[in-house]
Amino acid sequence: MTIFHAQSLFTGEEFLNDRYFSVDNGVFTLTEASTDAVKLDGLVVPGFIDVQVNGGGGAFFNAEQTPQCLHNIAKAHGRFGSTAIMPTLITDKVEVMAQAADATAEAIAQAVPGVLGIHFEGPHLSLPKKGTHSEQFIRPISEQEFAIYARQDLGIKMVTLAPENVRAEDIARLVECGVKVSIGHTNADFATTNKALAAGADGFTHLFNAMSAFTSREPGVVGSALWDDNSWCGLIVDGHHVHPSSAKLAIRTKQRGKVMLVTDAMPPVGTDDMEFDFFDGRKVIRTGDRLNSTTGELAGSVLDMASAVRNTVNTLDVSLAESLRMASLYPAQYLGLNKKGRLVNGFDADFVVLDEHQYVKATYIAGNAV
Repeated sequence: MTIFHAQSLFTGEEFLNDRYFSVDNGVFTLTEASTDAVKLDGLVVPGFIDVQVNGGGGAFFNAEQTPQCLHNIAKAHGRFGSTAIMPTLITDKVEVMAQAADATAEAIAQAVPGVLGIHFEGPHLSLPKKGTHSEQFIRPISEQEFAIYARQDLGIKMVTLAPENVRAEDIARLVECGVKVSIGHTNADFATTNKALAAGADGFTHLFNAMSAFTSREPGVVGSALWDDNSWCGLIVDGHHVHPSSAKLAIRTKQRGKVMLVTDAMPPVGTDDMEFDFFDGRKVIRTGDRLNSTTGELAGSVLDMASAVRNTVNTLDVSLAESLRMASLYPAQYLGLNKKGRLVNGFDADFVVLDEHQYVKATYIAGNAV
């Protein structure tokens, strides 16, 4: 057991000063003062949880489907406060999907710190809203993919799909397989999107981006996402994917607790790399904090979760407490992680020490510095 002394502590609900807590077998408990405590200077907050991470630290899941790749990605994001991530494989061949599933199963079996499961973003997407995804691999759902999605050794499973191209019955089947179904890269209308929600979909992948817009006569996917109280929306707050006023409107409109920060991070996060190889002979080029494919589209981001929190506070005028919940508690609730996202007795001791400007000083998973 280790005892820590937090100068300040955010439980997920309130800010406390000068508090001691113990970590025993990875479990957090508030405790009495101790002379042997490890001193944590700064604000201790619940670890960030990111449901959409394509890469980091130079590693790219689509380029290398190994447990070591997942370890490298998780380690890179740990530097920025992410204590749990959903490694994300974007649209690719079914063989690559199977290899990614094998790598995830091995990582889960090895208890690689920070790896929760796998997010398949595609391949059952809409061509008009494919974004930077490779058209040659976009396809209907088949038994080959269902065999992967039905695996029970992958931790948390998540699939982003376009409901106009996947039947409601197949969405229900995915949910029965234990898959979190998220709606994204879709040109569906309001009615089709609502049918997908009724079939069990409960998420929207990077709200506003690569989805049919809200209009006066057709609310589209955006309208359905904002209207539905039982689903969660991921939001990329990097200043490029979503206009600040659109993001503010979504946070104001959507049921509280249902907007979560995501990064859609790519390999350059945590590096000085300015480009990396992509599909179809393309490259992704970094310009400042923006990534574009050589064919022009935004191609993920170089955003990390600590930056997403800072941006939410500084550009969206959201309180620090709510911004932190958007990075920890709300994604934990979306993923069904009922022991993460808060620092209260009996919860997982995944925490981050922030300085006064919300930059990361230290990250701990299960009480161990990473």
